Amino acid sequence: MPEQVRRALTDLVHDVPDYPEPGVVFKDITPLLADHDSFTAVVDALAASGRDADGAVVVDKVVGMEARGFILAAPVALALGAGFVPVRKAGKLPRETHAVSYSLEYGQATLEIHRDGVAPGERVLLVDDVLATGGTVAATRELVESCGGDVLGVAVLLELTFLPGRATIGDLPLRSLGQV
Repeated sequence: MPEQVRRALTDLVHDVPDYPEPGVVFKDITPLLADHDSFTAVVDALAASGRDADGAVVVDKVVGMEARGFILAAPVALALGAGFVPVRKAGKLPRETHAVSYSLEYGQATLEIHRDGVAPGERVLLVDDVLATGGTVAATRELVESCGGDVLGVAVLLELTFLPGRATIGDLPLRSLGQV
């Protein structure tokens, strides 16, 4: 991992206790996003997950999960020359969707993807800010597969190792830039 990425995660990601509810420590990434050099380094590091050992792009689409996943996934898609597809909370997409409901670390949620967001056979990289319980990633994988896509891996800014995210996503290759 480049030193600039390590520094960005250490210096520019701030803990916010008891947000959005008591007992949760929220990882505020907005200072990292506001620093151009750090943001660029993080996007480049996440985009490496969509390349093979020779640097060739191996994905057709990058899927970002609402909401902070959008912020990271869209520039990763641009860096890879791939399309970006948002996975949104229920009721936010204007056309026909596939939907999946799942549990997250502090509640329940339903995610949706446009039915034509990923074409059958397209290779997909999932990008999000934090891997916690793994429910969001597992639900997103299910959505991509319902479209006929093939999820090649997941790239996240941070992995919360005290939660079962890695176990929940099973054999799906995971690249986390930092672990807490």
